[in-house]
Amino acid sequence: MTALKLYNSLTRSKDVFTPIDPRSVRMYVCGPTVYDRAHIGNARPVIVFDLLFRLLRHVYGAEHVTYVRNITDVDDKINARAAERGITIRQLTEETANGFHRDVAELGALRPSVEPRATEFICRGGDDLDMVKLVERLIARGHAYEADGHVLFDVASMPAYGKLARRSLDEMEAGARVEVASYKKGPMDFVLWKPSKQGEPAWDSPWGQGRPGWHLECSAMSAALLGEVFDIHGGGIDLIFPHHENEIAQSTCCFGQERMANVWMHNGFLQVEGEKMSKSLGNFVTIREVLADWPGDVARLAMLSAHYRQPINWTLKGLQEAEKTLGVWFDAAASDAEARPAPGVVEALADDLNTPRMIAEIHRLRTEGGRKALAGTLAFLGFRPDVYEDWKTERAPQAGLPVEEIERLIDARLAARREKDFAEADRIRDELLAAGVTLRDGAGGTTWEVAR
Repeated sequence: MTALKLYNSLTRSKDVFTPIDPRSVRMYVCGPTVYDRAHIGNARPVIVFDLLFRLLRHVYGAEHVTYVRNITDVDDKINARAAERGITIRQLTEETANGFHRDVAELGALRPSVEPRATEFICRGGDDLDMVKLVERLIARGHAYEADGHVLFDVASMPAYGKLARRSLDEMEAGARVEVASYKKGPMDFVLWKPSKQGEPAWDSPWGQGRPGWHLECSAMSAALLGEVFDIHGGGIDLIFPHHENEIAQSTCCFGQERMANVWMHNGFLQVEGEKMSKSLGNFVTIREVLADWPGDVARLAMLSAHYRQPINWTLKGLQEAEKTLGVWFDAAASDAEARPAPGVVEALADDLNTPRMIAEIHRLRTEGGRKALAGTLAFLGFRPDVYEDWKTERAPQAGLPVEEIERLIDARLAARREKDFAEADRIRDELLAAGVTLRDGAGGTTWEVAR
């Protein structure tokens, strides 16, 4: 097989992927903050890294790949939304996480190997790594300090800070537009631990009752589940700074390593009909809203139509084209086959998940009549003909007559034509058309469909 190449945001180059241990390939992807329904922009990393997960399992064996995608269930937005709705934080996070799982399952995404919740890794006790222990270690190593009930990371203590974002500390400080708290040593220092207000979730710590900063959560969960250094870290391009930059700072300074992950991968932004998605523009679309009108497989293909690193324009036209394409592929595929991709498709995906080339390869399979290879490829990619057909059946217009009556009238029309009573045959055709049924006469006989 062609060597797997991935674009590394850290090095700004596309390189051959060499796992630390081919028998234990490890990937971490930042997951949702469960305070509200996930929007269609959130679906992009889910689908992109699901595709990479499938490819890694194909190359290295399913038993040798671990994919961790976290759930952030402690956050200021969660606290505010729970208070707004008058429900407990636990009720909100459970409801929202369950909704997220239903949505991404309908998009054809596999469940990750492990899906940790942030609250499970704050204070685990014993020798298990957790957020409190990570902060303690950073303080001991001189990379963090306590001030006014907070613990902050001392950015100046890390000369390499800004390497992922390609920004120097001086540039970042000059461009900072945030109000700098009086207790900070430097304007870019960020919170590792903060005190909780009355009524907010709180955990015991050496610095008092409080909760972790957002960036700390991913450092603790990834290290606890994948090790101090692992193979791939993924997420949206909007997370490069400050989230992923701060993760790197925490993890490398805590463990004394040069890197947190060897490869950093980021998917591009999503627009809706050519504009940035926002509630103020009225074009904010949740995954659930898309799934109300389209099967998840159509949304999945529409999302994969552009290369993952490029911006994608989410449009009605794109969804319509994806629906048409899927229909053509499913019609040409065998009814069953092992979920195994064709070599040309693997080669395309091995080139930094080149999905436009992948789609071209699937079209080639169809035109060359590789029915079993096509079916196996579609199954491998997460496309499900039964789901698509069920959706088409549900949305099909209904005739104004029962099927039995339609077939009786068609038989009567055929009899009239045999008797050369063309006026009666035309009358029956018109009667059926008025009921929403279109007839098509062909060499194999007469077929019918409900007019759209």
